[in-house]
Amino acid sequence: MSTKTLSKREKWIVLGMLWLVCMLNYADRQAISSLFPLLEKDFGFSKAQLGLIGSAFMWVYAASAPFAGFAGDRLSRKSLILGGCFFWSIMTAMTGWCGKLWQFVSARALIGLGESVYFPAAASMLSDYHGARTRSTALSLHQSAVYIGTIAGGWLGAVLAQRYGWRWAFYGFGVAGVVVSLLLLLRLREPRRVFSEYHSTIESPSMAPLGFLETLWTLLSKPGVLLLMLAFACANGVGSIFLIWAPTFLFEKFHLGLVAAGFSAVAAIQLSSAVGAPLSGILADRLAVNLRGARMLVQASGLVLGTLCVVAVALAPTMGMLMVAMACFGLCKGVYDGGIFASVFEFVEPGQRASVAGLMNLLGWGGGALGPLAVGLLSTYGSGTPMDRMSGAIAWSGLAYLVAAGFILGSFKIYRRIPHFSAISAGVEERCSMEER
Repeated sequence: MSTKTLSKREKWIVLGMLWLVCMLNYADRQAISSLFPLLEKDFGFSKAQLGLIGSAFMWVYAASAPFAGFAGDRLSRKSLILGGCFFWSIMTAMTGWCGKLWQFVSARALIGLGESVYFPAAASMLSDYHGARTRSTALSLHQSAVYIGTIAGGWLGAVLAQRYGWRWAFYGFGVAGVVVSLLLLLRLREPRRVFSEYHSTIESPSMAPLGFLETLWTLLSKPGVLLLMLAFACANGVGSIFLIWAPTFLFEKFHLGLVAAGFSAVAAIQLSSAVGAPLSGILADRLAVNLRGARMLVQASGLVLGTLCVVAVALAPTMGMLMVAMACFGLCKGVYDGGIFASVFEFVEPGQRASVAGLMNLLGWGGGALGPLAVGLLSTYGSGTPMDRMSGAIAWSGLAYLVAAGFILGSFKIYRRIPHFSAISAGVEERCSMEER
C-alpha cells in the first residue's frame, strides 16, 4: 500500500502492534538482571561472570545488527519482525533449562541474535507508515515500549522467580512472545517501501540496491551518521549499566528484597523515561518545522542534564534520594532515546533506514556492552568494599553522557551545513501537510 493511501488510523494501529512486540523484546532481555542474586547464590557466579552473561547478549546483538539492517531494507520486514520474535522467545524459554555458565552465555547470545532483527525492520516500517510530520512522535512512542518492557521484565521476572523459581520467569516470557508473534501474523501488514521522500512514495524497481559492503561504506562515509553512532555507543554504555546492575545495586546497598529491588531498580528510571521519550518526540517534530536539526538539539540537552543525574544516583546516601535521582536520570534518558533513529534518518535515504539502524546498533550495543562488564570487573577487583567500587564506577560513567552530547552537537553542526537537506525537509513537510489535511 502507498503512504498516500494509508488511513490515519492504520498507521497508529501498526504502531500499537509494534509497541507490543518491542515491549516483549525488552522484557525478555531485562528479566535475567533481576535474577542475578539468585544465580549468584545457586551457581556461585562472581560479579565478573554475571557481567559476562549480561554482555554476551549485547556483543552478539551488536555483531549481527548490520546484517539485520541490510536484510531489513531488502526482505519482508513483517517476516523479520515476527520471525525474530518467535525465535528469541523460544530461546528465552530455553534459558530456564540452563545450569552452567557457558549455557547461560550461549542462550543470551542466541537471544541477542534473534532480537537484532527487530529494531532496524520496525524503525524502517514505522518510518514508511509515518511521514516527516509525525515520524519523531511515532518513533518516540514506540521507544516508550522499551521502558515498559524493562519494568515488566525486571518486576514480573522477580515475582515469578520468588513464587515458582527463577526458571519459570524465562518460561513465562518465552511463551508470551510465541503467542504474540503468531497472533500478529494475521494482522500486521507490510507497507509499500518508500525509497525517496522527495521524488516518489512508491517502490521503484529501477533503483538497484547497493551491496552489503557498499551500503556500509556509504553510511560510514557520512560524518554526521558516524558521530551519532559514537554518541549512541557512549549513551548506551551508561544505559546498559543501569539495566544490568541496578537491581543488584539496590539489593546490596539498601538490602531490599529480590522483588522490591527488581521493581524499584527499573520503575523509577523506566517510567520517567516512558514520559520523557514521547514528550521529546512531540517537541522535536514541532521544532523541526522551523529549526533544522532540532531533533539532535533535543537529544543533546537530555544528555547534558543526565550527566548530573548519573553521579547523583551513584552517590545517593538514602533510598529516597536515590529514587529521585533515578527518576531524573530516566527523564533525561528518555529525552535522548526518543530521537535515536529519527535523528540519524535525517542523513540517509529512506531505502537505507533499516541499514543505518542496524549499523547504529552495531556500534551502540558493541560499545555499550563494555559498560556492564567494566562495572562487574571494577566491583570484583580493586581497593575498598565491592559496593564502594560499584558506586564509583557508576559515578564515573556519567562522563560518557557528556562525550555523547559533544558528538551529537558535532552532527548538528554538520547537518546545518548541508543546504540540500533544507529543500528536502521543506518539501517533505509540505507534502505531509497536504496529505494529512
